[in-house]
Amino acid sequence: QVQLVESGGGLVQAGGSLRLSCAASGRTFSSYAMGWFRQAPGKEREFVAAISWSGGSTYYADSVKGRFTISRDNAKNTVYLQMNSLKPEDTAVYYCAADLRDLNTVVVVTRGYEYDYWGQGTQVTVSS
Repeated sequence: QVQLVESGGGLVQAGGSLRLSCAASGRTFSSYAMGWFRQAPGKEREFVAAISWSGGSTYYADSVKGRFTISRDNAKNTVYLQMNSLKPEDTAVYYCAADLRDLNTVVVVTRGYEYDYWGQGTQVTVSS
């Protein structure tokens, strides 16, 4: 069983920054590919960013590329999402997810249905 707990959400003005954290349980966190997704009211969940288990590969949705950065600290069992230049359209509940498959060191996972565990989410609200 893996538990994921997100934190760091909040209310910020457009142009501001937030850093989300996702703390994971489990002794083999360093072998999990991780991802961030978001869901705005009335919309489907969408992919935001992903990182391979080694941290050597990352991938971003076009809508956040150049503004968001995903990273991980395997010693702390934590994955981060640094969000800069926030826009009102970034308002959503943000979820982290873990993929426990035995993946190649450079593989990133962008499809939600491939993830095994999800956190409870953290609200990000960007005001204009």
